Amino acid sequence: MQQLVVAAEEAGQRVDNYLLRKLKGVPKSHVYRILRSGEVRVNSGRVDPTRRLEGGDRVRLPPIRMADRSAAAPIPVGATLPVLFEDPALLVVNKPAGLAVHGGSGVSFGVIEQLRRQRPEARFLELVHRLDRETSGILLIAKKRSALTALHEALRQGGMDKFYLALVRGRFANRRQQVRLALHKYLTGEGERRVRVDAQGQAAHTVFTRRQRWNEFSLLQAELRTGRTHQIRVHLAHLGHAIAGDDKYGDFTWNRELQKLGLKRMFLHAARLDLSHPLSGEPLALEAPLPAELAGFLRALGPGELDHD
Repeated sequence: MQQLVVAAEEAGQRVDNYLLRKLKGVPKSHVYRILRSGEVRVNSGRVDPTRRLEGGDRVRLPPIRMADRSAAAPIPVGATLPVLFEDPALLVVNKPAGLAVHGGSGVSFGVIEQLRRQRPEARFLELVHRLDRETSGILLIAKKRSALTALHEALRQGGMDKFYLALVRGRFANRRQQVRLALHKYLTGEGERRVRVDAQGQAAHTVFTRRQRWNEFSLLQAELRTGRTHQIRVHLAHLGHAIAGDDKYGDFTWNRELQKLGLKRMFLHAARLDLSHPLSGEPLALEAPLPAELAGFLRALGPGELDHD
């Protein structure tokens, strides 16, 4: 038998989610089988998988054969991610393009796995939200269960203001434009996830503000009022202003031309996030500078026409 004691920062989790995180390498089906059979006890009593744990709870487990990881390739530690803010409750990093936020869907290693490997002393590290693999910029990680719960509530209630920078094709006509177009998720014939504008989909709202224009490009600020998958990318493609370098919804011929000009990635960056601290309530204004490869591409385009607030 094995007995675990729930730490204060782990409180609030459902017992099934707690065990799935603790029992890495154990099939999910086996975790639920020992829960249903009553072999898992909390404070000496049987427990429902949805029961919320409290700090100090004693979780008793039956003997479990863990997967042999000795022959498995170790998770690479990876480069240290730039930290934009950190305190006992919250970690904010500047994610580079090309790095997934978590493993899965053919990716075995992402930001959260990297951080857990680099910080073995951290008892709790969980993603607050997600960024597309191709998108760079601000990413929030909770270091306490209470912070994660508060931040998820802020996301649901519209308590975070998220601002992205996107370089798009063509001269964007409006100085400021509200886009309310519902989005529907679907799978392609190859099993890839995609999103399209569809009146029967989920409501989605983006506010675009023009920052700069050139003959063939526009630099936009995109403010998310909802947080749908690929929202900015699909809204802009639908408007006829695909994001430069977007390999899912963009202009593929144009993207090849941009690569020859030096743009090797999608030009979408999570640049600013305004929120209240999840525990203290103090206002936080977080900013991630434009990555060097994107800033350099803008410089190569020349001064263009600037828009002012």
